[in-house]
Amino acid sequence: MALHLQIFIILVIISISGCESARVFTIINNCKETVWPAVTPGDNFDGGGFVLKPRQSKVFTAPVGWVGRIWARTGCNFDSNGNGSCQTGACGSSLKCSASGKPPASLAEFTLAAVDYYDVSLVDGYNVAVVVTPINGKGNCSTVGCDSDVKPKCPSELAVKAKGKVIACRSACDVFDTDEYCCRGVYGNPVTCKPTYYSKQFKEACPNAYSYAYDDPTSIFTCAATDYAIAFCSSRKQPVCTYHDKKLHCSGSKGLNSLIGSSWLMVMLLMFSSWNLF
Repeated sequence: MALHLQIFIILVIISISGCESARVFTIINNCKETVWPAVTPGDNFDGGGFVLKPRQSKVFTAPVGWVGRIWARTGCNFDSNGNGSCQTGACGSSLKCSASGKPPASLAEFTLAAVDYYDVSLVDGYNVAVVVTPINGKGNCSTVGCDSDVKPKCPSELAVKAKGKVIACRSACDVFDTDEYCCRGVYGNPVTCKPTYYSKQFKEACPNAYSYAYDDPTSIFTCAATDYAIAFCSSRKQPVCTYHDKKLHCSGSKGLNSLIGSSWLMVMLLMFSSWNLF
């Protein structure tokens, strides 16, 4: 009864605060460590930065027309005023991001329109696994992202280390800063900018994520009238939930029914308790 009551309360809150033209973004931390998600532009996302402890999540809405990116910062230390630093993905010295993150960072990118475009990009390098799951949308609506840990296979010349441990993998553009690796100058078009040894390492690990600037055919996806779950350190097969038409919807072939009676439903309810809905 308690679980049913909690779901009912959540649905009532969503029905009051929901917006027909908005997309619901559920940002989930499935990592074993705390992460500090960042969003630009972040006006609809708690000012562009917040903290998520393991198994926590937060929910936001963004209007059609929003074009932005979401990523995880790791190894951060912020004071009570929101000033500090991060080992990866930092956007300056502030908890709230108003600028892009410093590479390397795994990016989830969105263009919200009548038909949304979305992708996961490793063009700026890799720091954590990230999966984007559209839920209850119309069209192809593939679950995409990078759910592999790239760090163990990161070439030594691209590796970022802290205390002797690889914590991220830089892009070849970031390390070598050449036109060929950065797809600029005479390489600034899809005809001359081709996969390199380094981009192929990212592509092998994460086949449907961007590995270099013109990796469009296998890396950009579309969906209409959908909500999104963005999960860090997650598998594409791992269930995630969001709301649509004032109902709880979960990913997977059986949806919510696949979670009933399992520990996953309890985990999701615990996540929901941390949501900022207003």
